[in-house]
Amino acid sequence: MTRGKLIIAMTVVLMTGFMGGFALRPVIVPVPDTTVASGHSASLPGSEEARSTQYFIAHVDEARQVITECRRGTLRGAECANAETAVVTVESRKRFRRFRKDR
Repeated sequence: MTRGKLIIAMTVVLMTGFMGGFALRPVIVPVPDTTVASGHSASLPGSEEARSTQYFIAHVDEARQVITECRRGTLRGAECANAETAVVTVESRKRFRRFRKDR
């Protein structure tokens, strides 16, 4: 009998813990506020999103200018990495096309 009571007690304790976790979740991890004040932009001034790699693939000359600015130290962040990736991708595609034509 004691073994059966132990199993029932453990099941009740586990279920109580899970239910308590679900009930306290909004208190432990609050839901972020997603409302935006009317008339104001959600982004801060000067915190523009970095242009994507696909953008720089389509605008290779601009990507090369961004890389030059990054090497000077006037520009930093994800845009530098995206521009570098785009230039490498475009150059590798050109090399591959030349290789395929040689055959």
